Amino acid sequence: MRATDRLSLVFSALSDPTRRDMVTRLSRAPITVGELAGDYEISPPAVSQHLKVLERAGLVTRTTQAQWRTVTLHTEPLDEAAAWVERHRRDWSERLDALEDFLDTTKEHDDDPS
Repeated sequence: MRATDRLSLVFSALSDPTRRDMVTRLSRAPITVGELAGDYEISPPAVSQHLKVLERAGLVTRTTQAQWRTVTLHTEPLDEAAAWVERHRRDWSERLDALEDFLDTTKEHDDDPS
């Protein structure tokens, strides 16, 4: 899968507040689907749908052992998204710094009475 396609899936998955909260909850430790579902006032099928979106984005995996289904967070897609955001934040910061320097130079030139 292309990196941009994966980023689209990650950002789309993170666009929902319930899924963001699930990611936060899972960042502490893997938990069972039942434990995770107990944290939300939504139906079990809705929890399952949210988990499918997170799985599709590569953010979680579900494993089954006997009657227990455990959900585990994978941070690599989050790291990729953070790197993308940081790269663009740095580019904009550099552009804004250059604009500030230009405006300061222009102001100094306009303030010069000679």
